[in-house]
Amino acid sequence: MIYIVPKPTDTPTDNSTGQVISELEKAGAGYGILDLDSLDPLESNLERELIWACGIRQNGHDFEALNVLALDNCVVNTPESIVTCACKVTTTALLLRQGVNTPRTLFTPSCERARSFIEECGKVVYKPLYGFDGNGIRLITDVADLEAPPWYLQEYVWNDRDFRVFVIDGEAVGAIERVSDSLTHNIHQGGIGRALPVDPEMASIAEAAARAVGIDYCGVDLLLDGRDYTVLEVNGTPNWHCMAAPIPKLLAGFLIGKEREMRS
Repeated sequence: MIYIVPKPTDTPTDNSTGQVISELEKAGAGYGILDLDSLDPLESNLERELIWACGIRQNGHDFEALNVLALDNCVVNTPESIVTCACKVTTTALLLRQGVNTPRTLFTPSCERARSFIEECGKVVYKPLYGFDGNGIRLITDVADLEAPPWYLQEYVWNDRDFRVFVIDGEAVGAIERVSDSLTHNIHQGGIGRALPVDPEMASIAEAAARAVGIDYCGVDLLLDGRDYTVLEVNGTPNWHCMAAPIPKLLAGFLIGKEREMRS
């Protein structure tokens, strides 16, 4: 049995959970739905089960509920990796530790250090520490434009598009290019996506980013910095809009294989 935590942002026309469930049904795999709001993780009676969290809300309850469930079960993605991806500072630290190319970044509560960084870079991108869907990202040229510290700031890399690469079990399986006239090219912010082949350089850096954060599957967001790709962030509960690769089928196959491994 595969237990599923549905994505809270699913809609009838954009149902990530439902797409994977459909593939599980085609494969004859048994599954059940877990509602974290109604489940008491301290008395769940679940043990040695596979739990797939298609998505969770970024709040203490959902994170802690998954953490408790992970004590006696296999949770995909692990709560630790979801939290890591939700925190931009930790993600950046892990990328740097593993030598994965990422824009020059500063995390600080110091106005003086922020001012110096902005002056050195000319333009920086401010990102909320725990943001999602491109919300709250702004271009900053003056420290006076910043609100309350601490601040996560990245050197601005000129671009007119970005790329998302979907990685499952260490392998880059699909990619899209996202284009818009705004600072962020996220589809939730009006970006237009189109599928494209995964080139070797794109695959290499996306797979390295997934290894760096220790995650089963993810969406890795990239920019081209000159001729090289650089990692913007790693998404622990990613969408797969516009991808030509059959992501729901691939995810379902990964989950079925994972559960079989547990039973063998």
